[in-house]
Amino acid sequence: MTNSRSAKKPVRPFLKWAGNKYRILEHIQQHLPAGKRLVEPFVGSGALFLNSDYDRYLLADSNLDLINLYNILKKEGPGFIHYAQDLFAGKYNNAENYYQFRQEFNTTEDVRRKSALFIYLNRHGYNGLCRYNRKGGFNVPFGRYKRPYYPAAEMLHFHLKAKKAVFKHQDFQKIITTTKPGDVIYCDPPYVPLSDSANFTTYSAAGFDLQQQHRLAELADECLLRGIPVLISNHDTKLTRKIYQTASKKKFFDVRRFISCNGQKRQHAGEVLAVFA
Repeated sequence: MTNSRSAKKPVRPFLKWAGNKYRILEHIQQHLPAGKRLVEPFVGSGALFLNSDYDRYLLADSNLDLINLYNILKKEGPGFIHYAQDLFAGKYNNAENYYQFRQEFNTTEDVRRKSALFIYLNRHGYNGLCRYNRKGGFNVPFGRYKRPYYPAAEMLHFHLKAKKAVFKHQDFQKIITTTKPGDVIYCDPPYVPLSDSANFTTYSAAGFDLQQQHRLAELADECLLRGIPVLISNHDTKLTRKIYQTASKKKFFDVRRFISCNGQKRQHAGEVLAVFA
């Protein structure tokens, strides 16, 4: 089956996520090639996965906690949704419980419990950030929301769609080099910083440096030679214009960033879609 856009309202991911592509889906869908399988080496919240129509999906990320959550939700569905909802009882919406749960998240070896805590931290933490320190510890502070939303309906939709997907915790290079004709690759890597203070690459403990940005562009060129189209999102900067210079097509547009709590301080930033096809 080929990619197609739906006339229905786009489906929201159940996780808050820095760089979530929900608001620019139309731009991405316009340039996403047809194919049998969509491969995403940086799946994040899965906004494109939830709003595309391919026969199969290979979805990967460097964040092991994220992939574990997706695999458990895929396997258990309603049972896990009911289990995780207990953490959204009003009595747990306070700083004391939040930091206790954060400590438990960083120490437990129970993957099912940790996955439920991941959703709690995502919805109760500051700005919905997913951030780790150099030792791999989740370190986002309490967010002080009056009534955090539990995304049961969104989780159920994800569970149903996940039947067509394989989720892997794997490096982007390994995922991309195992693709074959018939695949379509969409890459949403941690973005090149617009400034030193804007650098945000710690959604996993490993980060993502400039060498890896260059390597991703090289891999896109290699995929094109193998007959596999690649679409990459990133900030529009001098660096990205240089490393994506071999792309067959580039689209530039502005995006309003929604990661700040203060709506008055949310800025527009240049975005680029580089098409290797």
